[in-house]
Amino acid sequence: MQPQNALLSATGTTIFTVMSALAVQHGAINLGQGFPDYEGPADVIQAAADALMDGRNQYPPLTGLPELREAVARANHRFYGLEIDPASEVVVTSGATEALIASLMAVLNPGDECVLLEPLYDTYLPVVRMLGAIPKLVRLQPPKWELPRAELAAAFGPKTKAILLNTPMNPAGKVFTAAELAFIADLVQRHDCYAICDEVYEHLTFDGWKHIPLMTLPGMRERCMRIGSAGKTFSLTGWKVGYITADRSLAPNVAKAHQLLTFTTAPNLQRGVAVGLAKDDAYFNGLSSELQARRDLLAKGLSDLGFGVLPTQGSYFITADFAPLGFKGDDIAFCRMITEEAKVTAIPVSVFYDGKDAPSHFARFAFCKREAVLEEALGRLRDWRAKRGTAPLAAAG
Repeated sequence: MQPQNALLSATGTTIFTVMSALAVQHGAINLGQGFPDYEGPADVIQAAADALMDGRNQYPPLTGLPELREAVARANHRFYGLEIDPASEVVVTSGATEALIASLMAVLNPGDECVLLEPLYDTYLPVVRMLGAIPKLVRLQPPKWELPRAELAAAFGPKTKAILLNTPMNPAGKVFTAAELAFIADLVQRHDCYAICDEVYEHLTFDGWKHIPLMTLPGMRERCMRIGSAGKTFSLTGWKVGYITADRSLAPNVAKAHQLLTFTTAPNLQRGVAVGLAKDDAYFNGLSSELQARRDLLAKGLSDLGFGVLPTQGSYFITADFAPLGFKGDDIAFCRMITEEAKVTAIPVSVFYDGKDAPSHFARFAFCKREAVLEEALGRLRDWRAKRGTAPLAAAG
């Protein structure tokens, strides 16, 4: 048989699938994959359910239903002061992952360079490489995840076409500061390139931190593709509805890529999301306050168990250092061990890096779960630690 696509053949099963399957096998509480274990707003779900029965179930417009594109444009103005034309500057996609791929496809040619910040979401690198572009990796270091300005500036060059920026950042939980964003914006303008902005956790920030879209900075309006996620904003990850806000000079190519990938997105779900984006401020403020309480519960519990808990300014995730527990193996072995022995699943943070020199003593825990589930997970970890005693931990198996 002829060889198949080399990049896909060399890509292993995603760690989220592996760890979720292991969690099921061992009856573990899954704090690995980032999806809530509670439903989204009832009115949003009801709107989508009603829309199934209103006789409009054929192909919606390629770039999205007018009511959702208008809702996205209004949200851009409401939260960030951006003036967006819903007819020419919004593209609705089947999830934010598709939005990422479509945005990268819109601007990258083979041989172009794309700057990426580690740790990074595991979709980024394969897509950049599938497009024939060259990733230029810049690493942020725990625990503060500060932007390494000299290294970032060195990553830009004559072949740079884009930077892919994730803020709030998965898995680090970092919200980029105004000063850091200004530094990035200056590099983008000086090198005449684009920014793909993964902002799916835009409404999930804590401790007074506020998300600032790169698109709002001077000179960036026409260079940014800003990606949002109904799944994250409305706790409806299975709906897979995303949206891209891009200047009218960029949106047509984004739409062409979307046409090749999925063409369109379920119309009833789009109508439900349009209702969601019109919800009052109390809903969006409540998102952060409720998640912050869950973050604090999990952070305190992990800290009491001896983990080194890193700051989390936004997103669904806490990064915890298990080295203080005395475990001598790597993060993959640790996450497997606690799944099998404590019946709690986390994600090894090394999978969010490229190369063999990634940090190997951190685990990512999702706190977008019901408080009772988080309490049960912490109870299991406490029982496990008590059984293990104070001796250094050895790898399972």
